Amino acid sequence: MEGTGRDVIRAVVFDVGETLIDETREYGTWADWLGVPRHTFAAVFGAVIASGLDYRETFQVFRPGFDLDLERQARADAGQPEWFGEDDLYPDVRPALSKLREMGVWVGVVGNQTVRAGGLLRGLDLPTDFIATSDDWGIQKPDPEFFHKVIEAAGCAAAEIVYVGDRIDNDVAPAKRVGMRTAYIQRGPWGWIHREKEEVTDLSDWRIRDLNELPGIVGVENVAT
Repeated sequence: MEGTGRDVIRAVVFDVGETLIDETREYGTWADWLGVPRHTFAAVFGAVIASGLDYRETFQVFRPGFDLDLERQARADAGQPEWFGEDDLYPDVRPALSKLREMGVWVGVVGNQTVRAGGLLRGLDLPTDFIATSDDWGIQKPDPEFFHKVIEAAGCAAAEIVYVGDRIDNDVAPAKRVGMRTAYIQRGPWGWIHREKEEVTDLSDWRIRDLNELPGIVGVENVAT
């Protein structure tokens, strides 16, 4: 079979929230912390995202002047720290990551998360080669330097990396700008609300609804090359 001239896929790197972790429970605890009904919080959260605003504006609606970092510490001090565990993983996470590693693909997890979240991720003992967070690196998506650090960690060319995420602004667009290939996963608030945006088609190499689609994609691409 004649090759396509495309680079093989040597690494697949995953965002965290709504890519690997279902954040439904965690955002529910924020609603509880703010003292508002969970349904109300979720509705405002969706409206903020649909308006193109930063999701943190949701908190300002209910409590003007809200400082997320200070409130995270206040929750911890009150014995209610942010937390996620095995039950918050989407069910396709372990089988998809395991299959990719069996195929010899380098698997990374790097997202905009706190140091605490990084510790929780590592505690899950996921089938990965690398886990880091924006707080570990001192730089956040969509800064291009974040994605350059991903390339450095993966140890291969940008075109040989697929970055998987649920957001166009923080995941797909900036990864594409540094030369990576991209997979947009349609789940979570961003994945569903932004699914019809032109950028999804223009900037995503693949559009998926289940992480278990990725091993097949890698297999086809690597055979074709």
